[in-house]
Amino acid sequence: MALSPAPFDSVLAEGPLDSRAFWVTASDGLRLRVAHFPGEGERGTVLLFPGRTEYVEKYGRTARVLAEAGYHTLAIDWRGQGLADRMLAERRTGHVGLFCDYQRDVAAMVALADEMALPGPRHMVGHSMGGCIGLRAAMDGLEVASCAFTGPMWGIRIAQPVRPAAWAVSRLSKSVGLGHMFAPGTGVDSYVASADFDGNLLTTDPAMWDYMRRQVMAIPELQLGGPSLHWLHEALTEMRDLNRRASPDLPCVTFCGTHERIVDVDRIRNRMARWPGGRLEMVEGGEHELMMEAPALRDRVMAEIIALFDSASETVALRA
Repeated sequence: MALSPAPFDSVLAEGPLDSRAFWVTASDGLRLRVAHFPGEGERGTVLLFPGRTEYVEKYGRTARVLAEAGYHTLAIDWRGQGLADRMLAERRTGHVGLFCDYQRDVAAMVALADEMALPGPRHMVGHSMGGCIGLRAAMDGLEVASCAFTGPMWGIRIAQPVRPAAWAVSRLSKSVGLGHMFAPGTGVDSYVASADFDGNLLTTDPAMWDYMRRQVMAIPELQLGGPSLHWLHEALTEMRDLNRRASPDLPCVTFCGTHERIVDVDRIRNRMARWPGGRLEMVEGGEHELMMEAPALRDRVMAEIIALFDSASETVALRA
């Protein structure tokens, strides 16, 4: 089957040479975009699961580091964001029908990896919402040799007194037909496009902040605002259900910044405390975007992720 080329800005991505993107179609007919960042070797393939609001160009620099270590990378525009099909008339609303629909996107991404005959073994990196999607995929048998997470969305940081209201409002919105409305405190504006660097929740590195901002300003179609009330209820339900399940039997490393202010750090600690063969690394001074942090921090994170992948790949080779 011929691959269907998709728009991709290699200059903005700053990834490996010959990186390109393709359209894929999920099992329910939605069109998604997947980028292939070629590796400088055949050590394996990384399935990179971005967070909410993200898009494939954002991971060009990350993929370049993985490429130099010998790994190919596939990254995806999830349904409802990037250049994938948007879900609502207000295109900048982060929305999904069912949270499990993201697993349809995972399946389409894996099918592309199969079609391209990318080298194995495969590994997975999940950031933020991608960490939630990736944990579900791993629990459901995604064929990867190891997994890594940065700031995974296994819980959302919501003040305890407000948490019952978040559940109630998001649940009620679905029953009264207001699920398309923005969650309280959010709106149409893209965070990176509208916020100032000073005091931002993502990174302490002005160069990486400029990198992200430059991309969404150059291609406004990539911008996404806040989540819908429906998305919020679906996400809360998914995270609650995942929290009740055992960890998958996979080598794992998870990174969380000590300045994390977006996801629930206690949920991350709880998950990793019951992950045999897994470990949690707290990154001193790090914010939410640890693969886009200050050079010393992101170099440490990427080095440890690559070391995990190398070790897992060697174990696979010994078993072959």
